Amino acid sequence: MVIGARAAGLCAGFALDLALADPRRGHPVAAFGTVARRLEDRLYADSRPAGAAYTATLVGGTALLGRLGSAASRRGGFREFALVTAATYVVLGGTSLVREGDRMASLLEADDLPAARIRLSHLCARDGSVLEGPELARATVESVAENTSDAVVAPLFWGAVLGVPGLLGYRAANTLDAMVGYRSPRYARFGWAPARLDDLLNLVPARLAALLTALVSLSLTPLHVWRHDAHRHPSPNAGPVEAAYAGALGVRLGGSNSYDGVTELRGTLGHGRPVSIDDVRRANRLSRRVSAAALVTCALIASRR
Repeated sequence: MVIGARAAGLCAGFALDLALADPRRGHPVAAFGTVARRLEDRLYADSRPAGAAYTATLVGGTALLGRLGSAASRRGGFREFALVTAATYVVLGGTSLVREGDRMASLLEADDLPAARIRLSHLCARDGSVLEGPELARATVESVAENTSDAVVAPLFWGAVLGVPGLLGYRAANTLDAMVGYRSPRYARFGWAPARLDDLLNLVPARLAALLTALVSLSLTPLHVWRHDAHRHPSPNAGPVEAAYAGALGVRLGGSNSYDGVTELRGTLGHGRPVSIDDVRRANRLSRRVSAAALVTCALIASRR
């Protein structure tokens, strides 16, 4: 079978992410965030319609730019390959994710809890200021699981299905969810649209990530834990992925988490032992395997488009 330009671009962009990770300066996603903040200053109102207009402008505009770029390239040609490669590299975050996981593992193994508590903010918004080693390890494992889906599986899936517009549009929606999709007093209404759009765009990729977790683990346990426990998680998409990781690693995830002074009591995912510091590196290795499996799966999907 001859691989198409879109599938080849996904593979090349994935390889660039492996080799280079995220650029430290001038990242296009950071530039998008700057534009989003400025537009928020202009459009913000404590209402869902204002948030919907904000989301449509940014996500729709980003996807349109991708569409215009794709329209200017010949389908199956080198220009399409180059555009998909560049877009894939820009939107993927798998290598940076695992590197952060490895940094957390090193700090926890060295029992440097003050540094680990600070470093946790690079992975999630959870308050780590009073967490001990096992809880910091659990937070890291949960973040690695969820972000493997968000930062690798989902962009590859939408890139396979829709090409450059799918890659850029998905990353725009996911970035907005991270910026304003919180249930805080300021964003409860304004952030509703990006949060719901992100949920919608991740429905299929999150379940694909859970399936791939079982596949690379060569075990049915992740599927069983997903089926029985995922509904206990407040997120419809983080639940399946974290449950599958809990089953694959033989641990229990979930529990009590603090965000901006608000404590969330989450259900337990899995029936194994509590997370230990050693499980952080195991989760990182699992993330790499799931990411590789996602690339193969999505390249096959893209080759049939």
